[in-house]
Amino acid sequence: MTARSATTARRRRRAGGVRSRARRPVALTGTPGVGKTAVARRLAPAWKAVEVADLALRADAARRIRGGVEVDLARLRRALRAPRALDGVDVLVGHLAHLLPVREAIVLRCHPRELVRRLGRARRGTATDRTENFVSEALDLVLAEAARAGVPLYEIDTTHRAVGDVARDVRRRLRRGGAPRRGIVDWLADGSVTAHLLDGVG
Repeated sequence: MTARSATTARRRRRAGGVRSRARRPVALTGTPGVGKTAVARRLAPAWKAVEVADLALRADAARRIRGGVEVDLARLRRALRAPRALDGVDVLVGHLAHLLPVREAIVLRCHPRELVRRLGRARRGTATDRTENFVSEALDLVLAEAARAGVPLYEIDTTHRAVGDVARDVRRRLRRGGAPRRGIVDWLADGSVTAHLLDGVG
């Protein structure tokens, strides 16, 4: 490879045109209902996004249960140690993605009240599930878990935003990278959120 062609290849990698196979994927994570799967669908064909549940099923590290898939995280981590296990994967999608071998976690956020409305409209989960998700988002539990895992974090607020707009932000982050960003929201500063928490969330 000539010096000129090497420079061109580096530019393409920086632009997202070519992804080095040696690089770990990025996690697209967040509380259920923030829009991970909808956003991930908008990343194709330039970026290959794989759901953690699908990856775990293929690796025999999960089982189907009523209403979803139960992932054996320890078993999945072991499976991903295999050479080329994540070849070609740009983005791992799911609320456990930040606990896998990733180079960064893009954490989607959503105001807890809007989150519950979204889950209700989609008829996802039980009332108890939606309450748990409200609490998880209000208390930044996914963000804190990713931070404890030592993963660089980049937050994006999806509240009242179209999926296409959020997907553009994610694509921009995948192409350009940059400094971590966290602390962009503080749901507990909203009195209605803290009141719900103090009342046992409804």
